[in-house]
Amino acid sequence: MRTTVGIIGGGPAGLLLARLLHRAGIDCVVLESRDRAYVERRQRAGILEQGTVDVLRECGAGGRLDREGLPHQGIELRFEGRGHRVDFPSATGGKSVMVYAQTEIVKDLIALQLEEPGGPPLLFEAEALAIEKPDSAAPVIRFRHEGREQTLSCDYVAGCDGFHGIARRAIPADRVRTFEHAYPYSWLGVLADVAPSCEELIYARHRRGFALHSMRSPHVSRLYLQVPGGTDPDDWSHERIWDELSTRFALDGDRTLERGPITATSVTPMRSFVQEPMRHGRLFLAGDAAHIVPPTGAKGLNLAVTDVITMARALIHHQETGSSELLDGYSRTCLRRVWQAERFSYFMTDTLHRRPDETPFEDRERIARLERIASSPTASAELAENYVGLPLS
Repeated sequence: MRTTVGIIGGGPAGLLLARLLHRAGIDCVVLESRDRAYVERRQRAGILEQGTVDVLRECGAGGRLDREGLPHQGIELRFEGRGHRVDFPSATGGKSVMVYAQTEIVKDLIALQLEEPGGPPLLFEAEALAIEKPDSAAPVIRFRHEGREQTLSCDYVAGCDGFHGIARRAIPADRVRTFEHAYPYSWLGVLADVAPSCEELIYARHRRGFALHSMRSPHVSRLYLQVPGGTDPDDWSHERIWDELSTRFALDGDRTLERGPITATSVTPMRSFVQEPMRHGRLFLAGDAAHIVPPTGAKGLNLAVTDVITMARALIHHQETGSSELLDGYSRTCLRRVWQAERFSYFMTDTLHRRPDETPFEDRERIARLERIASSPTASAELAENYVGLPLS
């Protein structure tokens, strides 16, 4: 097979990149190691920045998002038994976020790619095995599909295959720098068939630990509890989960929280990770292949989207002008935004969680950070600007 851009990974990053390239007349092929059913049901992020919403609309994938997505104009911070709302539009010139599950974005993009006449090939159960000669003018992806090994010759390779994929490891170790931070706690995530008890997300810091109240739809709640690293979700009964959530969300002793059937639980370790550079020759990394953020700041999916927007712009610019300037600057451009997202995600995570070894001084200092946001329009605006998404440079 031969194409201009070989895309490894059929998640939201790879699918969106294929959509942007196709609309610009650049041919590509998407290789996804899993089957379609698996890809369309794996649970991930659900908070979309303003810029992510805008690009999905622009590329024709905004129809169902606009019908079923839940616009959010702010978030609530709870601490010391009190609540404080951060209003996004007033602090950001009218920007907001949208609650729309990543699974739904993937379904929408797959449907567009498979159903539109002349859409780029999307191969499921196509396992990428190796990227050969990524620093040459003619890289090749070896992959296994339908029981036999095949090759895809490309002008460029987009590695959108996540932290455990092959793209990240195809860059020689002596060309790479990695930056990591592990947090001493995890999230116990819960999906429940019950209408959300709030209209906007609630971020709660409590003496027993952090809690987050989110949602997937008007009828499905998504909730999280800070738990020790290595926690087994089976150790938490449904009653215990609801009791703990009620305690951590309580306002001045009011423990009202709508309960319902819990349909899924999982534990997510918290970590930060960046690999530099995000380009090697004609191999370009995007999303989790290059960086991971803790989910507290709602940046993971949105960073992947801005990576592929930047990549698509660079490839389109090269096609139209012959200039490689934007391609050469891809890693530098992306990393500026990546590190701002890492900074914000670290701030949100460190401020809202309780460390196992936290001292009384550290506890009071973190409460002081939240008090500052609640009392200062400037501090509140800083949080809002980062949450809705910094401008794409």
